[in-house]
Amino acid sequence: MPFNLKGRSFLTLRDFTPQEIGYLLGLSEELKKAKYIGTEKKNLKGKNVALIFEKPSTRTRCAFVVACIDQGAHGEYLGKGDIQLGKKESVEDTAKVLGRMFDGIEFRGFKHETAELLALHSGVPVWNGLTDLYHPTQVLADFLTIKERIGYLKGIAFAYVGDGRNNVANSLMIGAAKMGLDFRVVTPKELFPAEELVAYCRQEAAQTGASVTVTDNIKSGVKGCHVLYTDVWVSMGEEDLYDQRIKLLRDYQVNMDMIRATGRENCIFLHCLPAFHDTNTTTGKEIFEKYGLKEMEVTDEVFRSKHSAVFDEAENRVHTIKAVMVATL
Repeated sequence: MPFNLKGRSFLTLRDFTPQEIGYLLGLSEELKKAKYIGTEKKNLKGKNVALIFEKPSTRTRCAFVVACIDQGAHGEYLGKGDIQLGKKESVEDTAKVLGRMFDGIEFRGFKHETAELLALHSGVPVWNGLTDLYHPTQVLADFLTIKERIGYLKGIAFAYVGDGRNNVANSLMIGAAKMGLDFRVVTPKELFPAEELVAYCRQEAAQTGASVTVTDNIKSGVKGCHVLYTDVWVSMGEEDLYDQRIKLLRDYQVNMDMIRATGRENCIFLHCLPAFHDTNTTTGKEIFEKYGLKEMEVTDEVFRSKHSAVFDEAENRVHTIKAVMVATL
């Protein structure tokens, strides 16, 4: 069933119904198939898209750029040194200018409030490429990957293990509640998600048959799960928290023992990336030298195992972001 999402911004999954989310996932599947078999149409021919990046990115930037090119749009990258967003020009004024020049705006940055102001004042769709509170395009890619691997979403047992208060955990909980999943946040009590958000998600879950559990008990939290998901222990801009987070989350590392604890031979591992699963990065080497950890949130064994779908998940950023732009433009 089609939905008219034209002109809508995509800031958080809180703003979308289960039917609308399902439609976006279905459109993602159609666009991915069309790209693979060579029948893709230029649905966004003549459109101009502003890509604002306060925070650098690999997957989000590349996904938006490739999606624009595939669909015939022009994407203009605007890094933090390219515009004066909130410094020499207010977000409101910037939004009004960009809205007169561009057909849509992607924003990846620090404050969710900035994305809201862009949407309020630009007059064009604004898409959240990541803020401090939410990362909704990532969750669409995650759900598309699960559908491809398992075939369905409703009733899937899904555990997010790690920092339970970050933007990915927040958006996964909202999406899971709306789409009928058995969702668990497995995290130390110090990192439990905001009570308001949990209450909202449980209210949504009551309407969809989902369940939302927040626990610090790893064994019960992962038992029976079809999917284990984790993210980095320290988000960009919070590098001074490594001491604290390593102490809190060391026992929450996703390893093969945790995979086996799910009791499911075909358990899927997901990660939004980048992942610190070895010492082949500058940060990985520094963590090893300071803390003696060769791996952080996930072991290399799990990351490279048959359970891992992280690169399917990364590719699916393109197809789901493409669907969001096509649906709203």
